[in-house]
Amino acid sequence: MSDVDGTLVTHEKILTDRAVAAVQKLHDRGILFAITSGRPPKGMEMLFDPLSLGTPVAGFNGGLMVNRDFSVVQSLTLPPDIVRKTVALMREGGADVWIYQGNDWIVPDAGYPHVAREQWTVKFAPTVRDDIPDITDGVVKITGVSDDPDLMKRLEATVQGALGANASAALSQPYYLDVTHSDANKGGVVRALSRLLDIPAGMIATLGDQPNDIPMFQVSGLSIAMGQAVNAVRGAATYVSESSEAEGFAIGIERYILGELL
Repeated sequence: MSDVDGTLVTHEKILTDRAVAAVQKLHDRGILFAITSGRPPKGMEMLFDPLSLGTPVAGFNGGLMVNRDFSVVQSLTLPPDIVRKTVALMREGGADVWIYQGNDWIVPDAGYPHVAREQWTVKFAPTVRDDIPDITDGVVKITGVSDDPDLMKRLEATVQGALGANASAALSQPYYLDVTHSDANKGGVVRALSRLLDIPAGMIATLGDQPNDIPMFQVSGLSIAMGQAVNAVRGAATYVSESSEAEGFAIGIERYILGELL
């Protein structure tokens, strides 16, 4: 199971030929392949055909898991009081706030930082609303956005400390803080796939690059961090590959799973 941004695809969101070939080698060996991301499931649709995906797709770090036809396998929404508290903390902390309801992506202003790039990445446009604090029902993910990395690290600690066991808060990128249901984290995705596919978690390998990938490293049998990952992520992994810009995903598959490279 692989994270998407900064792992399966490069910083420029490119799925390389070598990455596609590595996944095909897994298929040829009878090894199932799955993806998980903070993206909405609809924002990963462009990967379905190139990777011949047949496994459930886990968006929002597991908050919404769907089949390839987008029929829902699992949906984990945040309680309204947690939504209100999270939005208030993010706004007070100086971050922009995005809300996700199902596959709907809601932002306060289409001109805010990262909105245009995110739209290019996920291949669909957000809904613009000026009543973000009033949206509390059916929320699967809240994202705080800021280009101040120190602010984001402080906000991650503040939000997770305030929410405790009631929600999961983790940086999916240095500029994105994702808050999801407490069971909607990538460790939970491993457990869900283990149950759905009848494969022990110890027989699942995971690949990632960000702090929100650590929970899946902790419950899978083998884990591979990308070379650009921070020390905490690298230290939580079984192996460290090359960076995502240097075919780290494909090399990780080839070297540590298929045993093709020394």
